[in-house]
Amino acid sequence: MHVGHRAYYPDRMRWDIFCKVIDNHGDLGVTWRLSAELAARGEEVRLWVDEPASLAWMAPGGRDGVDVVRWDANARDAEPGDVVVEAFGCDPHEAFVAAMARRWRSQGRQPAWINLEYLSAETWVERFHGLPSPVAHGPGAGLVKRFIYPGFTPRTGGLIREHELAQRQQRFDRAAWLREIAPRLQDEAGAPIPAETLAAESLVSLFCYEPPALSALLRQLGESRLPKRLLVTSGRAGDAVRRALATLPRPHPRLAFLPLLSQAGYDELLWASDLNFVRGEDSLVRAIWAGRPFVWQIYPQQDQAHEAKLRAFLDLLAPPASLRQAFLAWNGLSADWPGDTGDWIAAAEAFRARLQAQPELVTTLMTVERDEAVPGGGGLEHFSGGRRRRR
Repeated sequence: MHVGHRAYYPDRMRWDIFCKVIDNHGDLGVTWRLSAELAARGEEVRLWVDEPASLAWMAPGGRDGVDVVRWDANARDAEPGDVVVEAFGCDPHEAFVAAMARRWRSQGRQPAWINLEYLSAETWVERFHGLPSPVAHGPGAGLVKRFIYPGFTPRTGGLIREHELAQRQQRFDRAAWLREIAPRLQDEAGAPIPAETLAAESLVSLFCYEPPALSALLRQLGESRLPKRLLVTSGRAGDAVRRALATLPRPHPRLAFLPLLSQAGYDELLWASDLNFVRGEDSLVRAIWAGRPFVWQIYPQQDQAHEAKLRAFLDLLAPPASLRQAFLAWNGLSADWPGDTGDWIAAAEAFRARLQAQPELVTTLMTVERDEAVPGGGGLEHFSGGRRRRR
């Protein structure tokens, strides 16, 4: 049992978190997990989202302590809270920033203003994490924002990891989950799949864009002598698989097409599977915490900047050669798909254990917030990697 947040910070802070949905729901997924965990630790959160409709399936029922507000004209007249987080460089409305500046002029302090950046394993992240950025122009002139970089080392902001995550995983019952999910699954022909069949199979989850090596994976699974089934998530992954199957000779792999899953349901999918193919930022972090072997498809960029990001991540993961080859082929950086998956679980477990020993992102943000949103706060001069140094 962990010590409650209020034991450390008896005064509830009010957070304004801004998110613009660019594509694929990844930005919204990260900001919702952040908002929900802050609320679980006793904070009060307004999540400003321009397209909140996806939360209906992503987080059905919402979360006590999180108020989802459509990001439109409502933001112009809102009074800022104690902490303002702009996720991934989305600028709050100018009128909202002007209200932050008025508080600074009238009260001598500003709300803590945090620019939460994208996740990266590149080494430069450690140098830029926590740096101040004075605002020189516009309605926020004179204010200061801080750049917080999530990451995989102690000198970054860390990753989102809920206090109750380990307990949830320990309580997870794979057999019960299969019985619950089975009625919602369909195979390639649209037929139901009995839970008893799923329980006897090795399960591989698939959440992807359009990976170059998808056909190679499908062929490998189809030719496997072991009972393996690919659990295909709804959306782009399902569409990509159906297109690939149209030109793929038989035998086809055993397939199960999934409905849309909530964030909690997706976590359970990762825990139930023996191998997870994930994409983007949020599902990568969840795959790491699952402690199961995974292959990540990084978001592809036209200037090929994703290649350096992927190789930096592989350097930290330190996977066996066959797993490294799978990562490269899955992202179109090699033409050779590994013939054998080998023993990949040791690398996944070791990576999770290493990151569990490091600071996590919500604590990092709460440390910055307390230092900067209260009178006399010292800011990040006394802050490194989510831990406050002794003064």
